[in-house]
Amino acid sequence: MIKVGILGAAGYTGGELIRVLLQHPEAEIVFANSESNAGNKVYDVHEGLIGETEMEFTGEMPFDKVDVVFFCFGHGKSEAFLKEHTIPEGVKIIDLAQDFRIAAPTHDYVYGLPETHRGAIAECQHLANPGCFATCIQLALLPALKAGLISGDIHVNGITGSTGAGQKPSGTTHFSWRNDNISVYKTFRHQHLLEINQTIQELQPGYDGRVLFIPQRGCFARGIFVTAYAKCDAPIEQVQNAYSQYYADAAFTHFTTKSPDMKQVVNTNKAVVYVEKFDDQLLMICCIDNLLKGAVGQAVQNMNLMFGIDEACGLRLKASAF
Repeated sequence: MIKVGILGAAGYTGGELIRVLLQHPEAEIVFANSESNAGNKVYDVHEGLIGETEMEFTGEMPFDKVDVVFFCFGHGKSEAFLKEHTIPEGVKIIDLAQDFRIAAPTHDYVYGLPETHRGAIAECQHLANPGCFATCIQLALLPALKAGLISGDIHVNGITGSTGAGQKPSGTTHFSWRNDNISVYKTFRHQHLLEINQTIQELQPGYDGRVLFIPQRGCFARGIFVTAYAKCDAPIEQVQNAYSQYYADAAFTHFTTKSPDMKQVVNTNKAVVYVEKFDDQLLMICCIDNLLKGAVGQAVQNMNLMFGIDEACGLRLKASAF
């Protein structure tokens, strides 16, 4: 049994991680840390878990009793936390923030996108879980980049649910503003572009096209829908074959020849990918659940790989039929 500790357990990702791990047959949550909620029942904050657990949040961090700890902090807090606290060498770390996603000589974190780094993930001690937009965009692009089928600038449009902004209220997450509304933000400057470009250079060193990304806020709670297009001279049959082969052994990423919709993936760890040709432009579509495949579902998938168990263990979650 994998003994698990969770830091930052009161946020959206912390609650979703608890929900997933409560159903995981090979994992046991030892502690769910939240200093501001210490002593409160988990379901007092994550109300959907009423009847599922009597676990309480704790202000303690007994790292000597766990095999792995998940960091569910906001961006920038993981690195700061590690400067002030010592985690035993034998305890694995899975960080859901962006602090260690970019390779650097100052850390040993492996970038945790299973569709590109499965072998390294299985052997690592410290893992940086990819961002939600970064996951969806990369899954749309990976086979085309690996096979050298696209060139030039890559134009990307992505729309995300309100849970992607975290649990802390803000002017752009308030229901009366978000409902029946849509807006752009961080146009061409989104922080996930750094990890996307890192992967592009790994797959195609010297690729000189830009990723021109327009993120949008959607009027729904969870999910990401990405459309991307770039120049492609290959016939669609060759492109489809490249995608089909690339994802043939992927546990949760599925290539389809029918244009997908977001309901196919919400509340699951699945990604659905589709391609279509228009003259010399290749359209690439991917949709995921931002809290699962875009965050904690992928993190648990990575945990499974790190501990040498079935990659899909505890993650066969079903999409709604409606």
